[in-house]
Amino acid sequence: MKVLVVGSGGREHAICWKLRQSPLIKELYCAPGNPGIAEVADRVPIAADEIHKLADFASELGIDLTVVGPELPLVLGIADEFTSRGLAVFGPNKQAAELEGSKVFAKEFMRRHSIPTADFEVAHDASEARRLAKRFGFPVVLKADGLAAGKGVRVVHDEQAFEDALQAFFDERRFGAAADRLVIEACLVGEEISLMALCDGTRLLPLAAAKDYKRLLDQDDGPNTGGMGAHSPAGVLPTGVGLEIIEQVLTPTVRGLAAENRNFIGVLYAGLMLTEDGPRVLEFNVRLGDPEAQPLLMRLSDDLLPVLAQGAAGRFEVQRLNFAKNAAACVVLASRGYPEKPAKGEAITGIESAAANEDVAVFHAGTGMADDNVVATGGRVLDVCATGPNLREALRRAYSAAAEISWPSKILRRDIGRRVLNRGESGSSS
Repeated sequence: MKVLVVGSGGREHAICWKLRQSPLIKELYCAPGNPGIAEVADRVPIAADEIHKLADFASELGIDLTVVGPELPLVLGIADEFTSRGLAVFGPNKQAAELEGSKVFAKEFMRRHSIPTADFEVAHDASEARRLAKRFGFPVVLKADGLAAGKGVRVVHDEQAFEDALQAFFDERRFGAAADRLVIEACLVGEEISLMALCDGTRLLPLAAAKDYKRLLDQDDGPNTGGMGAHSPAGVLPTGVGLEIIEQVLTPTVRGLAAENRNFIGVLYAGLMLTEDGPRVLEFNVRLGDPEAQPLLMRLSDDLLPVLAQGAAGRFEVQRLNFAKNAAACVVLASRGYPEKPAKGEAITGIESAAANEDVAVFHAGTGMADDNVVATGGRVLDVCATGPNLREALRRAYSAAAEISWPSKILRRDIGRRVLNRGESGSSS
């Protein structure tokens, strides 16, 4: 098969890495890709949001399947464009992608379909936000309505932080039109977890659970980011709760979308808080989480390609996905200044030696080439991932490999998985 992957980050590198292992692969392309992806796929110099050019490329080369990594092209309607040309694509259409493209739509959708989530209000300006937030008190959560690369969420604990957030959203327009509307919601307390499933429009194939670490700094401090690390198993999912989430969240979401003529094909991602009152949805995404995808794809035992092809055709032929009994962990290496103004252009050393370690993979997230050197070009630069017989060993291998990689502005969290390990979770179960 000829396959095109759309995107340029660590998630897309992991997707290409996994697809390259398939005996069905004849040709593998990635648009636009990155230097790491170039080792496993042919790069195509087309940006992920240039959906007409991507469709032209897929048509001209006779691409059999396109897999869309990031959210922006999905929200822009890449699946609609490809489908209109008779091209197979694994990813939701524009209407279904609104589940991630608009926080307001997602919250109102959950209310309509009785999907458990935090109580909320919607504000259109700062004065309305001040008035509506009074019913929640502090702490309270503020979310930009549109896409903000995982950075449009603020958890504010006092009046000053609240005013600072309103200034960033409405006055400074830090997130542009994405913050034309603001979701104000009650702050939930508990453990965060990510549960994803592949969907063919009707059936779900759940992935193993994963835990993501959104905050920039150790002990879950600092600003929200796209994610500073992840591991699978999650290590915090009580017995039976995974099935509860599938039955009370994922399944009714797919049915609800279908009922609203938003047929969903692709990856349905639920970010949840495990509260004392049960699981509550924090957010929906319509693609693989990043960096959760990286450890999940390292644990996936099945050939990913035929499953995605079946899903794009609207008919899964397998009953379930199989994951190795081991654990996998991901440590994100970022550049100082992330998420606001990360340092860029610095040369990176040690990638090859790190990747040579046992059961280690280094996925490129924000890298480029300059003078034959790999350089940092984004906030999140590299994802150092490792597998092991349990979570403790997977984390040890990932951190050991990460220590071999260097550039002047390199930063990382040093506590990925620590709280789970301190609770006595081995991470050896799925």
